Amino acid sequence: MQLNENAPRLAVPDQAEAIARMKIDRAGWAVRAFARFDRAAVMRIVRAVAETAYQNAEHYAKWAVQETGMGVVAHKKLKNELSSHPLVDFYENMDLINPRVDEARKMVEIPKPAGVILALTPATNPVSTLYYKSILALLSRNAIIFSPHPMARECCNDAAARLEAAAVAAGAPSGLIQCIEKPSVPLVQALMSSPKVQVILATGGGPMVRAAYSSGNPAIGVGPGNAPVYVDPSANQNLAAQRIVDSKSFDNSVLCTNESVLITLEQNRQHFERALRAAGAHICSDVETERLRTYLFPDGHLNTAAVGKSAEWIAQQAGFRIVGSTRVLIAPIETVGHDECLTHEKLCPVLAFAAAGTFERAVGMAQMILRASGNGHSASFHGEDPQRAMDFAAALTVYRVVVNAPCSQGAAGFATHLAPSFMIGTGYFGRSSVGENIGPQHLVHWTRLAWNSDQSVRFPDLSDVRLVFDGDAPRQPAAPRLVSPAPVAGMEERGGVDREVLRQLILQELRELTRGQQ
Repeated sequence: MQLNENAPRLAVPDQAEAIARMKIDRAGWAVRAFARFDRAAVMRIVRAVAETAYQNAEHYAKWAVQETGMGVVAHKKLKNELSSHPLVDFYENMDLINPRVDEARKMVEIPKPAGVILALTPATNPVSTLYYKSILALLSRNAIIFSPHPMARECCNDAAARLEAAAVAAGAPSGLIQCIEKPSVPLVQALMSSPKVQVILATGGGPMVRAAYSSGNPAIGVGPGNAPVYVDPSANQNLAAQRIVDSKSFDNSVLCTNESVLITLEQNRQHFERALRAAGAHICSDVETERLRTYLFPDGHLNTAAVGKSAEWIAQQAGFRIVGSTRVLIAPIETVGHDECLTHEKLCPVLAFAAAGTFERAVGMAQMILRASGNGHSASFHGEDPQRAMDFAAALTVYRVVVNAPCSQGAAGFATHLAPSFMIGTGYFGRSSVGENIGPQHLVHWTRLAWNSDQSVRFPDLSDVRLVFDGDAPRQPAAPRLVSPAPVAGMEERGGVDREVLRQLILQELRELTRGQQ
C-alpha cells in the first residue's frame, strides 16, 4: 500500500504546549474550588506557604545565583525572606474574601477572584518574584502558573513545586501553584492568548511585556526602571552616599528600582565625591568612563553579560583595575539623555554621575533621563529641604519618589511604607495599566449590589444574609454583619470541596468539550 504524499496529515500538537494547556485546565479546576474557601481557610494556606518560602529562602538564593550567574546569595536570601512572612503581614488586614457593606451608600460589594493567572518571572529576581506572586495569588483566591525565564528555569520549577505542596498540605486544592517546565517565547505567547487565562502578570523585558498587552487577555505589566537620584546640598552627604552605595550594590543592582544616575549641584560636587569614596565607591577617570561606556553598551544596547555582576568583575572586563573592596563604579558624564548611553538602565553596580549649575537644571536633567527610559517608574531625593523635595517630585513623570532612603529597597516597599512589591507599576507615564506597587487587590473583581438612592427606598437588614463558603467559618468581628456559615456536611476535611459540585463541574466541562468537537 502506497501513501499519498499529497494527502492531508493530522497535526501533531507540540508536547510542551499540550502539557502547559493541561496545567491551565488543572488551574481552572483548582481556582473554582478555591473561590469557595472562606478567609480563615485561605489565610491558613497562605501562612503555610509563607513559612515554607521563608524556611527555603537561602536554599533558593544559592540555587538562583548558581543557575543565573547573577547577584549575591545573602541579598537574594533577604529578598526571598521579605517575600514570605513580611509580605503576608503587610496584607493581614486586607480582606478580599468577605463582602463589604456600606449602609450610607446602600451598597454591598462582593469580591471575586480573577481566576487563572499566567505569571512571567525574570532571571534577575527569579525566586523572590515567584514567592511574591504566589502569595498575592493565594491572598486573592486565584490560581497561578509561572513561565520562568529560561536562565532560571530549574530553581523556579523546584520552588513552585515546593510551595504547591505546602498549600495542598494546608488544605488547598491541587493545582493552585504550577510552573512551566520548558519555557520558550513561542510557548509563552501561545499561553498568553489562551481564553482560559484571565490575567497576565508580566515582569521581564520590554518585548515580552508588550506581547502580554497585545495578547487579547487582560494584563498587568511593568516598564523598565532608570531612577534618577538627586542629592541636594542640604543633605547629610555622608549618609546620602552610604545609602546610595548600599542600595546600588544590593544584589549587584538587579532590582529595577535601583539608582541609575546621580545628580547633584556643582557647588556640592567635590563634597559628595569624597562621601562616595568613603562609602566604598570608585570615581572613574575620563579614560575609565570611556572604557565602561564601550564595554557596557558596545552596540548602543546593554551588554547583558554585565547584569548582576560585581563592580570588580565589570571593571576587569572593561580593562581597568580597582580596589577589591569597591562596591560601586561612579562614571562622571557631561550630558544626560538619549545620546549618553550611561544614563540608560544598567542593572549592574555602575552609576552615571552628573552635576548641574542650579536646582532647576538638576530637575530638568532628571526628567531628561526618564524620557530616555524609565518613565513612570521611580526617582530618589536626598536632602532636608521639603520644598525642593516637593518640586522635584511634582516635575517628574514617575509614580514614586523615595526620600532619604535607598531607592532599591524604598521604591519596592522594603525601606518605606509603600506596598512591598516585585512589580512596580509604571502607570500611564510608562504605558502600563497600573501606577502603583502591585498587590493582591489588583487580582480581585467586586460585584456591587447598589440599592436605589431614593431615601424612601429601604436598605434591608443584612444581619441574616451570608455568602456560602465551603471552608472554616471566619472568625471576624460582627461588622460588616455578613457572616459565613459553618462547614456544610459532606465537605472534605481539608479542602472543603463538595464532591457532588465537583462531579457536576466535570460533566459540564465534558459537555463543553464535546460541543466544541462537533
